[in-house]
Amino acid sequence: MSALLDATLAHLKALVAFDTRNPPRAIGTGGLFDYVRAQLPGFQVIVTDHGAGAVTLHAVRGQPKLLFNVHLDTVPDSPDWSADPHALRITGDRAIGLGACDIKGAAAALLAVANAGDGDLALLFSTDEEANDARCIDAFVREPHDYEAVIVAEPTRGEAVLAHRGIQSVLMRFAGQAGHASGEQHPGDSAVHQTVRWGAAALDFVAAQSHQRFGGLTGLRFNIGRIEGGIKANMIAPAAEVRFGFRALPTMDPDRLLETFRTLVEPVPAAFAETFRGASLPAGDTATAESRRLTARDLADELEIPIGNAVDFWTEAALFSAAGYTAFVYGPGDIAQAHAADEWVSLEQLRNYAETLHRIVNRASA
Repeated sequence: MSALLDATLAHLKALVAFDTRNPPRAIGTGGLFDYVRAQLPGFQVIVTDHGAGAVTLHAVRGQPKLLFNVHLDTVPDSPDWSADPHALRITGDRAIGLGACDIKGAAAALLAVANAGDGDLALLFSTDEEANDARCIDAFVREPHDYEAVIVAEPTRGEAVLAHRGIQSVLMRFAGQAGHASGEQHPGDSAVHQTVRWGAAALDFVAAQSHQRFGGLTGLRFNIGRIEGGIKANMIAPAAEVRFGFRALPTMDPDRLLETFRTLVEPVPAAFAETFRGASLPAGDTATAESRRLTARDLADELEIPIGNAVDFWTEAALFSAAGYTAFVYGPGDIAQAHAADEWVSLEQLRNYAETLHRIVNRASA
């Protein structure tokens, strides 16, 4: 193993040992962040507590033009883990541990690179990516910073991802009128019947979008995640609640999609609220998004990072793009291993990622 990989694995062992599951996101400014601070001598470090377990650490050495961002929170572990998820295990070709793939492996490599030289380097660690509660990045982009581009670490198999879908989550309620189920019903009587009609119309609408394309992505991703309502079989349901989400292409108008889903059937929902929105990457209207994608492609080419396909999953690179930064996603690991029991990252990808970062930082400071 290379010295950089050895250092990366040592940091990864320490990072995995910290419990940063989200939820419950019981994360403060000590503990994990005390460790990270201690690994960054010579950096100007600012730690900010945004509340509810959302913390950022912004570290700068020199006058870098690139910012590397990585989140340190993880999803909860499942009962299917074969060993302690907070104890890193190294096998012949992989590192296994909660967050090793998503995305503490990249954080460990960044710390190793920071200590392997003295080049200009800017790092932003955050802890709310898994919460659909983007306090950290929202707060950061509201402040002025002199970076030309942001590289966001997520599992992309060591390729630069220039485009991905947006994501929106919605809470919707239908209202009916309780009564005996033996009589004839009108369309608005049962909240559950309204929900079923809406679901059928939504699935038909989504199927009709299958011809839409952008950067190798096709169609509209859609999921009804939860339906709850009604009382019993012989009672007309007075209320029903639906939680659904969709992932649009960068060329799709998110507000128009919301209105379409709201008005698919009559009567319309009694309540309809967007609970989370993440912009697509690149963000902006069609012309702006394409311009930003080309700029990001040029930067990836300049940095000699191989360019991969667009992806379906969402990342916080979209938040940086919406704020006007050139942004793309780049990290070790495969999204197929993320959020899985016995989550793992390839040692070869960790090594390549660390060595690429080391080359970029050294070239940037040359």
